Amino acid sequence: MRIGIHAVRYETPGGTEAIAPTLAATARAAEDAGVTRFTLMDHWFQMEHMAPASDPMLEGYTSLGFVAAHTTSIRLGLLVTGVTYRHPGLLAKIVATLDVLSGGRAQLGIGAGWYEREHRALGVPFPPVAERFERLEETLQICLQMWSDDDGPFEGRHYQLAETMCSPRPISAPRPPILIGGGGERKTLRLVARYADACNLFAFDPDEIAHKLEVLTQHCRTEGRDPDTIERTIVFVRDPFDDVDAFVAAAAGYARLGVTTIDVVPTGDPVAFIERVGSELIPRLADLDAAA
Repeated sequence: MRIGIHAVRYETPGGTEAIAPTLAATARAAEDAGVTRFTLMDHWFQMEHMAPASDPMLEGYTSLGFVAAHTTSIRLGLLVTGVTYRHPGLLAKIVATLDVLSGGRAQLGIGAGWYEREHRALGVPFPPVAERFERLEETLQICLQMWSDDDGPFEGRHYQLAETMCSPRPISAPRPPILIGGGGERKTLRLVARYADACNLFAFDPDEIAHKLEVLTQHCRTEGRDPDTIERTIVFVRDPFDDVDAFVAAAAGYARLGVTTIDVVPTGDPVAFIERVGSELIPRLADLDAAA
């Protein structure tokens, strides 16, 4: 079982001037701790169910480029990009750029999007959910085409590209891994089975995760795909340090379901939190793997 860090807050005691050094220190701490991946949210406003929308929020891919310059080995991605936030041709180019400049460490995390307020506020179209899923599938197709040898046109219902040139191509072989976030059983998990290298689910309940993964397996059978080729990842929605033994027990249960990565969200001082991840959680999970 591997641990990822999903950083979601940018307010610091030092104010705006402290955001950059704090983010750099947080990412370096994650790498030093032995964390597998470092992810950020892709939002323009802070999520209202977590904190006031007016709290600091950085643009995601600019931030990942900054993090890439302060790290050397950890995988980098957004958890997850809303399909409405960037034109798919631009998104493919952005992720390819991150992959090249990070030495092959980019991951495309993507989903249908949901935060209507920030779209309306900044004047970005927010189509109905059915259309967002249509756009999501076309975006996946465009990214795969742009990262392939096919530089030809793309003709979709929502997007038309005269050329799909992407130079330089990503360093990652055969391309940056694709992760689709969300647990929708009819559409999201079907797209995972058809296009993705990984899924990401919110771990509210082990039985729910088991059910979602069984649905994914059924979609894989329909698509003629081996479900074991898809990495199963979750976001742990509680503070693991509230009860470390309970967290390790939960991790063992998720491992039995085939989950290989648990993303945890720093609370309080992010560097101190991650240092505890390295000293208190990762060794326990290594023991879990050895016992298995």
